[in-house]
Amino acid sequence: MAYTLKVNGETHTVDVEPDTPLLWVLRDEIGLKGTKFGCGIAACGACTVHMDGEAQRTCVLPVEAAEGYEITTIEGLAQNGQLHPVQEAWIKNQVPQCGYCQSGMIMAVSALLAQNPNPTDQDINDTITNICRCGTYQRIRNSIHELSDA
Repeated sequence: MAYTLKVNGETHTVDVEPDTPLLWVLRDEIGLKGTKFGCGIAACGACTVHMDGEAQRTCVLPVEAAEGYEITTIEGLAQNGQLHPVQEAWIKNQVPQCGYCQSGMIMAVSALLAQNPNPTDQDINDTITNICRCGTYQRIRNSIHELSDA
C-alpha cells in the first residue's frame, strides 16, 4: 500500500506493507539513517523520533499509524543550519561515547524540554527512559539541567 508521510518538512510517498515499522520506512525507504535500531521492542529508545512534537519509538509503530503526523528525525532537528540547543549541549558536555543511542536520546530530551522547560530530576527519570550502554547518564542529566537553567 502507498502511504504519504511528512518527514522533516518534506512529503514522501512509500509503498510498503501497513505493518512495516516506521523505523524501517525511515531508514530503508526514505534513506534517513540517523534513527537507529536497538531492541525492536520499544524498550531502548534508539529509534525515537518526534511525531507532532511528541517523542515516539518507531521500531514497533506501524507505518499506517504514522500518516497525518509531522515526523521529525534527528536529521531534521537542526534548523536553518543551526544546531538544536540539545545538540549543542551534547557537544559542549561531551555526552556521547560510542554515540549509537544518542540520536534517540537527543530526540527524547528535546521533546521533554519542549513540553517541560525546567524538568526536575524526577521528571527526567520518568520521561527519559532511553538506554545508553556507555552509561553517560550524568552527562545527559547535566546537559538537561544546563539547558533548563538557560
